[in-house]
Amino acid sequence: MDFLNDLAFDLLAGLAYGAVGLVLLAAGYVAIDLLTPGRLSDLIYRDRNWNAAAVVASGLIAIATIVVTAILTSHDDLDKGLVYAGSFGLLGVILLVISFLVVDKFTPGDLGELVCDQDRHPAVVVTVANHIAVGAIVAAAIS
Repeated sequence: MDFLNDLAFDLLAGLAYGAVGLVLLAAGYVAIDLLTPGRLSDLIYRDRNWNAAAVVASGLIAIATIVVTAILTSHDDLDKGLVYAGSFGLLGVILLVISFLVVDKFTPGDLGELVCDQDRHPAVVVTVANHIAVGAIVAAAIS
């Protein structure tokens, strides 16, 4: 009976973590969408824009890294893990927005426009690296 109880609890915990993670991933997507002109879904799926896809993908990887770290460091404390995942995940989304704006400030032109450009642009590589770095830094802050 303990096995079934443990399994049920772990499945519900996985569902809860999954829900938090999906909400944070959606928030990250929306945040990036608001920073770029046009709709990301059109840019990525209709226009097949590599710049936009790379920026979104790096943001999602950063957020996922934060959520996974929060789960792994929760030490089977579901309440703590959910709070950490949600709190640090939200912090990650906010910092991704700030980092995008900082890169935009220090690069010529409009980063949002460069992300939407059909031609691949090196500024996108910097933004991708910046997103991944922010995710790693926030994940490392979780203890």
